[in-house]
Amino acid sequence: MTVKTLVSFRHIWASKTINYSLLILITMLGVVIPCWYFKQYSAITPLVLGVIAAALAETDENLWGRFKALTLTFICFAIASFSIEILYPYPTLFAIGLFCSTFAFIMLGAVGTRYASIAFGSLLIAIYTMLGAEQSADIWTQPILLLSGAAWFYLLSLLWQTLWPMQPVQLSLAQTFEQLSHYLHAKSNRFHPSIDNRSQAMRIKEASLNANTVEALELCRNTLLVRSKKGHVDGPSDRFLRIYFLAQDIHERLSSSHYRYRDLAGHFERSDVLFRFKHLLQTYAQECQRIASSIRLNQPYIRSQDSVIALDELQGAMSHLQQQNNPQWQQSLAQLQYLFNNLCTVDRLLNNINNPDVPSIDSVLDDKAAHTAKQMWQRVRDNLSPSCLLFRHGARLATALTLGYLIIQAFSIEHGFWILLTTLFVCQPNFSSTKQKLFHRISGTFAGLIIGVILLTMIPEVEGQLLVIVVTSVLFFAFRLQNYAYATAIITVLVLFLFSQLGAGYAVIVPRLIDTLIGSVLAVAAVYFILPDWQSKKIPSLMASAIQANNDYLGQTIAQYRVGKADDLTYRIARRAAHRHDANLSAAISNMLAEPGKYQLAVNESFRFLTLSHALLSYVSALGAHRTQLNDATTHKLVIDAYQEIHVKLVAIEKVLRDETFDAKVFDSNHIQQKLSQWRESDGTSAQMILQQLHLIHRMLPKIETLSQTFSKSNRS
Repeated sequence: MTVKTLVSFRHIWASKTINYSLLILITMLGVVIPCWYFKQYSAITPLVLGVIAAALAETDENLWGRFKALTLTFICFAIASFSIEILYPYPTLFAIGLFCSTFAFIMLGAVGTRYASIAFGSLLIAIYTMLGAEQSADIWTQPILLLSGAAWFYLLSLLWQTLWPMQPVQLSLAQTFEQLSHYLHAKSNRFHPSIDNRSQAMRIKEASLNANTVEALELCRNTLLVRSKKGHVDGPSDRFLRIYFLAQDIHERLSSSHYRYRDLAGHFERSDVLFRFKHLLQTYAQECQRIASSIRLNQPYIRSQDSVIALDELQGAMSHLQQQNNPQWQQSLAQLQYLFNNLCTVDRLLNNINNPDVPSIDSVLDDKAAHTAKQMWQRVRDNLSPSCLLFRHGARLATALTLGYLIIQAFSIEHGFWILLTTLFVCQPNFSSTKQKLFHRISGTFAGLIIGVILLTMIPEVEGQLLVIVVTSVLFFAFRLQNYAYATAIITVLVLFLFSQLGAGYAVIVPRLIDTLIGSVLAVAAVYFILPDWQSKKIPSLMASAIQANNDYLGQTIAQYRVGKADDLTYRIARRAAHRHDANLSAAISNMLAEPGKYQLAVNESFRFLTLSHALLSYVSALGAHRTQLNDATTHKLVIDAYQEIHVKLVAIEKVLRDETFDAKVFDSNHIQQKLSQWRESDGTSAQMILQQLHLIHRMLPKIETLSQTFSKSNRS
C-alpha cells in the first residue's frame, strides 16, 4: 500500500459519516445474508426495523456507561414491544396504554440525553411492533425478532467502540474547531474599513455562528463528560480535555470586542491596518481548520507560516502608525493595541495545541448528571408541570398518537400505523422544528414513493431487492442528520422493499402517502393547539436569563482582577452559561420567524436586543481575555465602583424583563461617568483597558433598558 493510498484511507476513515455508514453496512449484511441463505425472508423486516430503532436510540458513552445504557434500552424495548402484542386485541386498553406510555417515555427524557434517546427508541420499537401486530401468530415472534436486530447492532457497536474508543472525542473536538473557523471568518468581516459596515446585520450573523460554536463546545464537553468520573477526566481523554480547554480560551478571546468597530473604521479607513487585522483573523480561521483535520486524523498539528507572517506584518503596520504620533489616533491606537495583544495570545494558544499537557489549576468538568435514583426522580418531578417544555411535548405527542390510533380504529385504515410513525418523527418540541420536519417528511415521502415504484419495477428478483435494502439502510443513516428530506425519501424506498419481501410492495404505496399526510396534520395540530409554546412569550424570559448570565460572568471576571487569572470551575461555569444563554436567545428569535405571523411580536426589537446582548457578551469576554491582577489599590477601587453601578443596572434590567418591580431611579444615577473620568494614562495599560470596556458596557445600558421596557409592556398587554 502506497503512502498516498494510506493517507486517503485515513481521511475516509476519519469521516464520521463514512465511519458510521460502514458500521451500518456490516450490521445490515449480517441481517440480510443469513436470511437470504436460509430463505427466511419474512424475518428481514422486523430484524431491519430492530436495527434502525437501536441505532436511532444509541448515545455516546464510555464502555461501561454504554453497557448500562444497553441494559436499560433492552428493558424498555421489551416492555414496549410485548405491551403492544398483549394489548393489541383490546382497543380501549391499547389507547389508554399508548397515551400513558408515550407521556411516561417522554418524561423519562428529563433524566438526561441518554434517557431521552432510549425513550424515543422505545416509542419507535412500539410502533414498529404495531406495523406487524395484525399478522403476528403469537406474542413472542415479532418482539424477539425486533430485539434480536437491536442486539445485533449493539453487539457490533460495542465492538466498534472497543477498537476505536477515542474516535467520538476526536470527531467532536474537530467539529468544535471547525465551528470556531466559521465564526472567525464572520468576525473578520467586522474589520473591513467601511464606515457603513452594517453593524447590526453582522452582529446577528456573528450571534448565530457563535451559537453554533457554543453548541459544538457543549457537545464536546458532553463527550468528555461521559468518559469522566463525576467530572474528573483521566487516561486517554486527558489530552483531549486540555485541547478542549484551549478551544474554550481561544473562543473567549475571539468572541471579545475591544471597541466600536465603526469608530475604528472612521479613523483608519485610509490605512491598511484593519485589512491586516482581517487577514490575520482569516489565517487563524484556516489554522482552526488545520487543527480540526489533524485531530480527526490523529496526527500532529503543523502550523502554517501564513499566520506567523500575517502577525509580523500586522505588528509592522502598528509600529508605523504609532511612529506618526497622530494625536487624533491616540485612543483608537490604544484599542488596536489591546486587540493586537489579544491576538498574540491566541497565537500562543495555537502553538500549544501539540503540547496541551500544561499544568491546570482546575481540570474538572461541571457534572450535573443525575447519578442516583433519587436524583433521577427529582429531575422528572421538576418537569411535571405544564410550564415545562418537556411536559408540554409529552402531552402533545401522547395526545397526537392516541388520536392517530383512534382514527385508525374508526376508519379501519390498512397499514394505518404509519400515521403514528409520521407523527412521532414530525412532532417536535417547538413549532419551528415541527414545520421544518413537516415539509421534509412530505416531500421526502413523495420522492421516495416515485423512486421506489421505479426501482421495484426494475428490480423484481429477490437478491436485487435485498441489495437495495442494504444500500438504502446505509444511505438513510448517512443523510439522517445532514438532510432529513433525503433521509425520508431513502427510508420510504427501504419500506417498500421491506414489504415487498412480505408480498406487499406495491400495496403499501397509497397507504404510505395517505398516512404520512394524516400523521403530519396531527403533529402540526398538536403543536399548534395543545399547550402551544410560542417563542414570543418566552423571549423576554430568555433575555432576562441572558442579562443575568452576562452579569454573573462580569462579576466572576472582575473578581479575578483582584486575585489574578484562574480558569477555575466557577469561572468556566459562568462563562459557559453566558454563551449558552446568548445562543438560546438567538435560537428562540430565529424560531419565532418560522411561527405564524400573529405570534411574531416585536421582531425588529428582538433582533436589536440580540445585537446589544451579544455586544455586551463580547465586551465582557474582552475583560475575561485580559484578566490580570491589579496591584494598585486606588485603581482597583475605581474598577470595583464602576462595576457595582453596572451590576445594579443589569439587575434592574433583568427585573424589568421578568416583569418585576423596577426602580427607575437606578438609571438616573450616572456616577460611573465621573469615576471613569478619573482614568489617567499613568494608570497603566491594564487599567486603561478595563475602564474602557466598563465604559463601553455602561454606554449601552440605557439602550438595553429602553428595549426591556418595550418587552415588559408587551408582556402585560
